[in-house]
Amino acid sequence: MKIVTGIDTDTLDELSQTWDDIRENFQDYRNDEYDRAVLDCAARLAADPGGTAHVWTLGLVMTAPYVAWLPGDGVRQAVVEALEAADGTLCDRPCDHASHPYREHDDDHDVYLVDQLRQLADETGEWDEERPRDEWLCPHNTAGFARIALDIIAPGTVADVPPRIPVDDRNTITTLSALLHGYPKPWTDIDEEISSQARDLKAADPADRAGRLQVVRAVSWYAVSGMVRTKSVIDELVAAVEQALPHFEDASCDHEQHPVLPGSGPDAAELGVMMSSPGGRGVYERIRAEEGWGAPLEKVVCPVLMKEVAKDVLTRLRERRDVLFGHRDTSHADAEYLRADGRLEIERIADRLDFSSRNEPYADDLGLWAARRYERAGDRERAVLLLTIYQTMKISYPSPPLPVVRGVLTALRAVAAAPRPDACAHDDEHPTLRYAEFRRGMPHFYAPEEFAQEGPAPDEGRRSAEAWTCPRFAAAVAEECIESLEGLYEETAEDEAGVE
Repeated sequence: MKIVTGIDTDTLDELSQTWDDIRENFQDYRNDEYDRAVLDCAARLAADPGGTAHVWTLGLVMTAPYVAWLPGDGVRQAVVEALEAADGTLCDRPCDHASHPYREHDDDHDVYLVDQLRQLADETGEWDEERPRDEWLCPHNTAGFARIALDIIAPGTVADVPPRIPVDDRNTITTLSALLHGYPKPWTDIDEEISSQARDLKAADPADRAGRLQVVRAVSWYAVSGMVRTKSVIDELVAAVEQALPHFEDASCDHEQHPVLPGSGPDAAELGVMMSSPGGRGVYERIRAEEGWGAPLEKVVCPVLMKEVAKDVLTRLRERRDVLFGHRDTSHADAEYLRADGRLEIERIADRLDFSSRNEPYADDLGLWAARRYERAGDRERAVLLLTIYQTMKISYPSPPLPVVRGVLTALRAVAAAPRPDACAHDDEHPTLRYAEFRRGMPHFYAPEEFAQEGPAPDEGRRSAEAWTCPRFAAAVAEECIESLEGLYEETAEDEAGVE
């Protein structure tokens, strides 16, 4: 075996494996062990930008994501200086090759560098690469990989390299993909992640603004779904789109039609991030050329299309912000849940309390309507309304909006604070709050003459009116519901006044 690098195989294997470990775990910031390995590699390249330069340069390509992320003090400067020196020294060396491997090397190929280094070390060993060994070892190719490493560390600072999505943007894509699929990474601060997309849109350069707007479009669906419980997050998104819209307001184009942007949050976010940097747009065009899919770039970021996107996103955000955090009108519920004589439409209410996804659209308004009606109701109706509040807050998905929580907490806290006897005045058990027994028993309790045949028979668990109206039962129901709601919003602290 002839070693062409002057480095023994065991040492090279150990170094390359260390570099590959750093590549895979580059987000482990300010890692002293990583810093030492990277600085050693940079120092070796600076000391010998000649015969073994390809080894140290490929090592720095592998470790460049860590250097771009958050290395220790002085690491980035040392690496950049070594790479720039190598590029300057090697790019002018004589070369007869028509092309070099670096021109086709994108980030998907970084994973193979550890094996390529080992093959390059042994000129007598098997060679299974498409490009010949001499092209890989050519000084021009090493200079090209030095520029690739520089582009990873400081995107857009060098020329003549394949386009790449910046490291930060790649991380954003994976973070948003997990979040928008509904399974955020354990360390993701959801409010901060979404707010940061608004800030990125506000700070975007003109060429990147369309992409950043598309990212905000993607996260806006999640933000207004009820998963975000902080109003300031939606306020930031609104402000960012309001600031961006005038940049597209007077746009015109000669496109006959525009592409339909992705309809799923993760896909829309990925496309938007890709459109948010020169490297990302370059990757899009390369993939489109190679695979033949996707609309032309100029149509994807067309300012006329972006004007439509901005207006649509702004409308959605404003409307849903009002629903999630503004005053909620429940007067329409009277026609649905009250009879002409003013009594409850008990069968419909009982049906809407079935734990089923079909009742999710009704839960918030029904629960808030019941809370607002509670104070002026009689004993039997109060029992029904309290249980309606309890059940609807369980059904609400993903969680009840702030005005609903405020309204029902006002009623629930009053119930929980009311005097209660030391013992129940009835001998039977309290009503079961789930399953068919509850849905059949409630109408019979509320209107026994009308629903005499409803609910279980007395010997099968029918509850007495005293059990339904028991103050101790009411307090327990109220306290359980309060506990489940008080942590949802900061605004619902114990001393917060309810909003009617």
